[in-house]
Amino acid sequence: MRVLVVAPTGREYKYMRATLDAATNLKHDYTLICSGIGKAGAAAGVATAVAKAAQPFEAVAVIGFAAGSLGFKQGDVVAPNRAIYHDCDVPDGFIPELTDPYTLAGSDDITVFTGDSFVNAQSVTDIMTHYGAANAIFDMEIMAVAIAVRDYAGAVPLLAVKYISDVPQSGHNEWSYDAFADSHSDFTPLLQKIENLL
Repeated sequence: MRVLVVAPTGREYKYMRATLDAATNLKHDYTLICSGIGKAGAAAGVATAVAKAAQPFEAVAVIGFAAGSLGFKQGDVVAPNRAIYHDCDVPDGFIPELTDPYTLAGSDDITVFTGDSFVNAQSVTDIMTHYGAANAIFDMEIMAVAIAVRDYAGAVPLLAVKYISDVPQSGHNEWSYDAFADSHSDFTPLLQKIENLL
């Protein structure tokens, strides 16, 4: 299977590049890109990669780091099964292609909420309360990638596999995220998850 792997940041790209280069006997053929951070960068990066590909991709996987709600711990590897924008201020039902959840190919019954901001303890609590979520992870790209995949790559599976880098409700902040990301360069668990789920 031809799989497009999307790393939003340069650090995530470097870690996954090293992991792929060291791996042997992989089931799939991987193309890795650094899309850029945030919704606009991620969507543009994926659309560009799809347009330039010599052959169509058969799946897309977004990898890297994400914040988690209480119940997660740093280092957990999570593959959520749905994504939704948390900062899309549109009346319910008015633009469903933006506001409805997007089904992911993950195995965990978890929602990943995407928005163009770092979350903190209060915003995590507010988002989960608003959407009635029991547990969740938070990133800045996945829902935008979902729309780009839907519109430009066709009906291919989209997988998100993330390390939990910080848990804001337990007191973690952007510096906790940065310290974790600096010390967790082995993306083998993320690659293994992709291999097992696709």
